[in-house]
Amino acid sequence: MTTSDAKWKTYAIQMTTSDDFDANVDHLLKLISKLPRHSIVVTPEVCLTGFSYDRMEEAVKTGLYAIQKVKELSEDKIITLTTIQKEDGHYVNRTDVVHNGKIVHSQHKIKLFLLGNEHRYFKAGSEEEVEIFEIEGMKFGILVCFEMRYTEFWLKLRGADIILNPSMWGKPRKYHYEILTRALAIANQCYVIAANSANEDMAASSAIIDPDGKAVADDETEVLEGEFNPKEVERIRRYIDMDIFHE
Repeated sequence: MTTSDAKWKTYAIQMTTSDDFDANVDHLLKLISKLPRHSIVVTPEVCLTGFSYDRMEEAVKTGLYAIQKVKELSEDKIITLTTIQKEDGHYVNRTDVVHNGKIVHSQHKIKLFLLGNEHRYFKAGSEEEVEIFEIEGMKFGILVCFEMRYTEFWLKLRGADIILNPSMWGKPRKYHYEILTRALAIANQCYVIAANSANEDMAASSAIIDPDGKAVADDETEVLEGEFNPKEVERIRRYIDMDIFHE
């Protein structure tokens, strides 16, 4: 699975988002800078700006600046950051995965949340973007927030070692989020790193879940820590054989 003997730590950042975009960026960068080498880091969906529909251009500038700063902190780290971007005149909700100073994977949010009016402001991505990609011998997939509800995407990511889930998931549906993230880990026999917002109206419920469904979770903790163990992925796929091990 991995191309080196390095042990990779996993982190879900469960931060709040204020109206001060610059302060949000500074805080996130400080959190990331404290993490060790060989870290896999997932941040909540649009955690630097929130869905600031009345400040979209400012949000775009903030996102571009933050991505450059994250690149500087990404040596021997794999960092997932979701921001508001503008492409071909359309606003998009884009997740970038940064590693060793480069964006190594990008994915646009496909399933926009109607209750949050996302469809009125963002252009949706293509379902073809949901795919497994590889970094340092590890197979990753991404599902952003609302996309967790679409189990057809789970099948597209069958065989991934780790599924990254940046979210801005609301408190009224807290138990949905907790059930879905754990069910995904069990069904796909993989790790799930779920990073949700800690804002007052959000569910928190961030977690690092192993292929057996066991979770590291604490709504009061800003940085959750776990470890990726490729042998655990292999073990559970051999023990409960669903043909994933053979793919």
